[in-house]
Amino acid sequence: MLQTRICIALAFIAAPVFASEPVIGLITKTETNPFFVKMKEGAAAEAKARGARLLSAAGKADGDNAGQVTAIENMIAAGAKTILITPSDSKAIVPTIKKAREKGVLIIALDSPTDPAEATDALFATDNFKAGVLIGEYAKATFAGKPAKIATLDLFPGHPVGAQRHNGFLQGFGLQSFDAKNNELAKPANVVCMADSFGDQAKGQTAMENCLQKNPDINLVYTINEPAAAGAFNALKKAGKEKGVLIVSVDGGCQGIKDLKSGKFAATSQQYPLKMAAMGVAAGVEYAKTGKKPSGYTDTGVTLIANKAVAGVDSKDSKAGMDMCWGNK
Repeated sequence: MLQTRICIALAFIAAPVFASEPVIGLITKTETNPFFVKMKEGAAAEAKARGARLLSAAGKADGDNAGQVTAIENMIAAGAKTILITPSDSKAIVPTIKKAREKGVLIIALDSPTDPAEATDALFATDNFKAGVLIGEYAKATFAGKPAKIATLDLFPGHPVGAQRHNGFLQGFGLQSFDAKNNELAKPANVVCMADSFGDQAKGQTAMENCLQKNPDINLVYTINEPAAAGAFNALKKAGKEKGVLIVSVDGGCQGIKDLKSGKFAATSQQYPLKMAAMGVAAGVEYAKTGKKPSGYTDTGVTLIANKAVAGVDSKDSKAGMDMCWGNK
């Protein structure tokens, strides 16, 4: 079903292709996550501005490697010489990427690295470990030495972004953790519950409900992203515990900043998917014109957004967060 949908979509937007018109593909993890919606908007705007043709496709859910493999194959057949991808499975996608690069296709990872990172030509992304550290430092300053019983609502096992944010948060809070190169999830004694949310609000709510059943005294919640944070808040509110628990997250999307402003969570590390996509398209057009390839990692920035400033931790308020949400300004 997914393969058929992607094929139809590509057939519709790919014809005709002219030699003077660079063809660039964008493959995201899903179509519905607001983060990837904004990424697609950024890519489309940059492609239009630079006279390129954009093909787009997505997996049906986080972790859908088969859908992304099909998308790469279809885009190459449609004439794409650059493909931008947010890998759903950082290891499983590598053989397909290798085949594409052997055919002369430029592959740029956005947001999420492959494993190994060198499997792609370049990576444009947030420093996800730093994003975790920022909200960990904020939580530590807010707790001011008060004992923490922590729940972590993670992505899913083994994904570099999930591991970097999780472990960065723990380091920022001053707990034993792993470094940014380790894709294992650290679990110091203060972490009383860990659950996979897949970055989804409904799954985040279920995960938080299960954590509360195991340990009703949880007072600090880290979430992989803001949809998971919204799910955690709903679970806490349902249990009558929303006022006694600090929630911190990562993403800084426009809806997420609205939720932060309304008090659903306290702080988030804002990243900029529109910028990632625009930079990727620009690099693809440059490659088409000159053959020049980008290489290595380009940090696209991260900013701590918080409702209430705390001493010793730099942050911006929710108004600034709305102005900048996901690269709008």
